[in-house]
Amino acid sequence: MCRSIKTLRPPYTEEVTEQDVRAAALQYVRKISGFRAPAAHNAEAFETAVEEVALATAKLLAELKVRGRA
Repeated sequence: MCRSIKTLRPPYTEEVTEQDVRAAALQYVRKISGFRAPAAHNAEAFETAVEEVALATAKLLAELKVRGRA
């Protein structure tokens, strides 16, 4: 797993920004694709993947229920 991806749910992170979610998505896509920055012919697929992972991450975080919290 990417060591630079931090846990984004409470109590580990109280306030998660869109930038936090995008950074985690970017690190994930970089890790699984093997590209730090894709070549021009792969840029669109790379960016689409980052956007989709970020959306899925935001949805997951919104739906998680943490014990002891409202």
